Amino acid sequence: MQLPTEPVGLDAALGIAYDEVGPDRVVASWTVDERHLQPFGLVHGGVYCSVVESTASFGAALWFGDRGKVVGVANHTNFLRGAGAGRMTATATPIHRGRSQQLWLVEIADNDGRAVARGEVRLQNLSA
Repeated sequence: MQLPTEPVGLDAALGIAYDEVGPDRVVASWTVDERHLQPFGLVHGGVYCSVVESTASFGAALWFGDRGKVVGVANHTNFLRGAGAGRMTATATPIHRGRSQQLWLVEIADNDGRAVARGEVRLQNLSA
């Protein structure tokens, strides 16, 4: 499976960097700036949802490999702590990988290791 080596699309627009990429774990990070903030100066929840979706999808696609494609069918992201600056790190790991679906957990932490968001993404495996 040929996946991009540099962020593309929304990941690129948000400045997401992939620090570790594999079928069992994906780690991405970004430095919060103005493009990530909602009007009250906190990271917009949509940023967290996007990072959760991207990291889980990347890992799921690597695991499914040449057997086909994966598509997200549900994204449940909870916002745990407000943040308006600093470096954020998202870590995605699989909870379940089956014949037809996968479930991934993504935990996002700030510079101090405090949880700021946590999400689960359910993905459908589409055979080639």
